[in-house]
Amino acid sequence: MNNNILIVEDSQTMRSFISSAIEGCESCEVYESATGFEALKLLPQINFKLIITDINMPDINGLELISFVRKNQQYKNIPLVIISTEGTEMDRQKGMALGANEYLVKPFKPEELQKIVKKYIG
Repeated sequence: MNNNILIVEDSQTMRSFISSAIEGCESCEVYESATGFEALKLLPQINFKLIITDINMPDINGLELISFVRKNQQYKNIPLVIISTEGTEMDRQKGMALGANEYLVKPFKPEELQKIVKKYIG
């Protein structure tokens, strides 16, 4: 069984970094999306076990994406991880209040993300 993970991040460099950080997860299949809008189009097509999203993106930002996922019956139980340069306590609280399960501030160590992935996917 595949544990599908969706990475939503507008920076190709950061998507690659996140992807390589979690490649140790053998049963995981990683999908990448450069925009929140692209992510919304992927949601009905694939059964995701985890969504990792940036906040600052060109179209639909990460907070809007989280809000959509949490309000949608079909996706509301998918764990959500925010990875952002926005590192203030207020940013963190805002993300968590909208329904994020975890909040990582860039730059982060790959081990931090691996621990989070293990927590939700095993």
